[in-house]
Amino acid sequence: MKVSEIGEFGLIDLLAEMIGDVADDRLILTIGDDTAAWHGDTSIQLATVDSLIQDTYFSFDTASWEEVGWKALAVNLSDIAAMGGIPRYVLVSLSLPGNTEVENVIALYRGMLDLAHRFKVAIIGGNISNSPKVAIHVTVLGSALDKDSHILTRTTAQPGDKIVVTGQLGASNAGLKMLLEGLTFEPEATAAFRKAFLTPYPRITEGQQLVKYGVKTAVDISDGLIADLGHICQASKVGARLEVDHVPVSPHVQANFGGDALAMALTGGEEYQLLFTATPGQIDSVKAVISCPLAVIGEITAEHTGEIVLVDSDGNPVDLPGTGWDHFAKRK
Repeated sequence: MKVSEIGEFGLIDLLAEMIGDVADDRLILTIGDDTAAWHGDTSIQLATVDSLIQDTYFSFDTASWEEVGWKALAVNLSDIAAMGGIPRYVLVSLSLPGNTEVENVIALYRGMLDLAHRFKVAIIGGNISNSPKVAIHVTVLGSALDKDSHILTRTTAQPGDKIVVTGQLGASNAGLKMLLEGLTFEPEATAAFRKAFLTPYPRITEGQQLVKYGVKTAVDISDGLIADLGHICQASKVGARLEVDHVPVSPHVQANFGGDALAMALTGGEEYQLLFTATPGQIDSVKAVISCPLAVIGEITAEHTGEIVLVDSDGNPVDLPGTGWDHFAKRK
């Protein structure tokens, strides 16, 4: 059955039934009215929106509908993670051709719901319209941990803070290269690269632990490590000294991309790990309560405001081409 056969409202009814009733006594209205509505509270409220556009950010030649649905939500949840917040509600604006198979739309939502259920997030509304290509615009609403909690920002890094990153880097960029260039690897590396690029897992729990242990500054790595560290430096009016030999490059990337591995880890976007600055005591406290690895990769400095100095283990300067993702940069 085509979307054009079931119609806009038939599709909305089908998806509303699929999503089901949301057990949350704060909700007043969900799918079916002009807006969703809920009783607020006294904590800081958070909101973020992001988009995935067919043939710009993904292709159905290389990604399944379910993977695209997962990623469309994951990139937004990662923004909430970077604030140390709790994601609560999701609005989905979906544009697609009328000849799209309904089963494909169901698969798209299945991917979103799979991830949403893991973090107890409710899809409560949105919009559907006709379009030549698929475009998914997701808005996530959330809040700080409680009324007394602060949130993580980019403006609070201090000279002397250590620079820390969660997880390993480079695999998402490897996944993009693999899909675009038709590269082949052994099964374990192939699975790791595909998962990193198409179904990243947002660091919601880790972001909340950062808040609990007094960390003030964080960003998620969506544009690339160097670019996102640059965002912190510019916003906080500080500099950074980054020790490239301490950057946690994915072993699969090291094994398959050789001399390009470090550059991929430093400049490849869409990692969705957390990059934060903290004192040594805060880092030790966070390490004790989270399951993912943490790597200390440098230090915030008072010199070279807004700039990042790259050095190796001997303190020698390191130069790398590029800094990260820019949506409107010219591509070769």
